[in-house]
This record gives sequence, structure tokens and C-alpha cells, in this order.
Amino acid sequence: MRKSANRPPSFSTLVQAYFAEYLTQQRALSPQTIASYRDAFVLFLEFAQSRLGKSTAAIALADLTPELITAFLNYLEQQRHNCVRSRNARLAALRSFLKFAGRRDVSSLRVIEHALGIPVKRFERPMFGYLTREEILAVIDSPDETWTGQRDRLLFLMLYNTGARVSEITGVKVADVVLEDRAGCVHRKRVTPPRTFMVRLVVSDPGVSATASRSDCCGTLATSPRFHAAKRPDQVH
Repeated sequence: MRKSANRPPSFSTLVQAYFAEYLTQQRALSPQTIASYRDAFVLFLEFAQSRLGKSTAAIALADLTPELITAFLNYLEQQRHNCVRSRNARLAALRSFLKFAGRRDVSSLRVIEHALGIPVKRFERPMFGYLTREEILAVIDSPDETWTGQRDRLLFLMLYNTGARVSEITGVKVADVVLEDRAGCVHRKRVTPPRTFMVRLVVSDPGVSATASRSDCCGTLATSPRFHAAKRPDQVH
């Protein structure tokens, strides 16, 4: 019993604890970040299984050598044609796991230290372009007058005025929008006050105030028929 209690955790146990406990509970990372790390592990495990000739369950932490990880990164660039930014993102996921594993299995610190020595690949960052005010107005004006068109206009306005990610905007629920104190919640850790013209939400039923019913609160702005955007704003700041 004592030997079993002192046995280091298996690789599969570490992976499960990393995703189920560390990322979600201790770090409280966003679902998007966790999904990105998950995708990196799916790709890496498939590559390692083919490269090592082992099943996923038989892979050990000691197998994560610098040679294996470097070969995986080369595979991403050369065969999957990933850009350097994507390659570095996959490496960041593996490095995060290795740092976590080092705290759970101190007997593998030497292996982990060597694997963590793989550097991030440098690349030239492109100059970001931008839209002029006229181009932005053209994008906002592009939806038609149907309900879906007015919904899209509202989403465009929220994207432009909050700087939020597309996944954040499409995930905003009706209950997240608070008009009374002029604070619109875009993310659970970000509260953004809307511009004056963004408050001009119209309810489909005449005479009903711009608040959601109990049944609407769980729906997103992108799917709820209770709300649609006002006409084009007179001015976009």
C-alpha cells in the first residue's frame, strides 16, 4: 500500500487533472483558451502515438522529450502548414502542462526541464490594417431591414464599440444587457458601458420596455427575437 501511495501519477492522470482541475478550477481560464489547449493536446497525442508506436494510454511523461516535441512542432509547420503563431500557441499549451506536471511529479523534473528548454520561434509581426470611418459605416449599413439584418447591425455596433472578441459578442445573453444603469456586460470579467445609440434597442412588441422576460434571459442576443437594433446611428465615435 505504501509503495502504491508513493507511486508518481501516470501521464493520463496528469492530463486529466490538468484539464479537469487546473485549467478550469484553479486558473479559471476561458472556455476558448481551454478549447485551444485541448486541440493542441489532441494533435500532439495523435502525433506521439504514431511517432512512438504506443497507444495514448501507454505514453509516459518521460516520453515527452525535446526531440519528440520539436518533431511535433516541425510537423505542424511542414505538413499541416501552420503559421509560426499557431506553432507557438501549441508549444505554449505543452509548456503549461509540463510546468503543471512538474509540481505533481517531482521525479520527472529533469525530463520536464529539458522539454521546457525548447524556445518560442520568432517571427515578423505583420502591420495591422484598419478601416476608415466611412468603411465602418458601410459595414454597419450593410444589413437589411429584416429582423436578422437588424440583429447583425446591433452585433456590428457592439463589436466596434467594445473591442470584444466575436466569440464574446455572440455569447452575450439577453440577461447580460443592463440598460438601467447604462452598463452592458460583454464578458463575465468585462463590463462595457454602451454608447447612446447602442441603448436604442427596440422590443418587437409595442409598448413593452427594453427588458427581457424570464424565458428570454437564457437566450443570446444573436438568437432572441425580442430585441432588434435601432436604425443606423447618426454618428459613430
